[in-house]
Amino acid sequence: MNITLSLAPVLSLISGVLILIVPRLLNYIVAVYLIVIGLLGVFGNGHL
Repeated sequence: MNITLSLAPVLSLISGVLILIVPRLLNYIVAVYLIVIGLLGVFGNGHL
């Protein structure tokens, strides 16, 4: 039985736990997310 994990749900889970533990991380997590999505949109093929 193979178990495959997508990157987005795993990152969301980790981010959610970190935000619960340290609420100030929310600004940084959102900023990094937006930068990564923007870079993928500009330089990538547009698919996540």
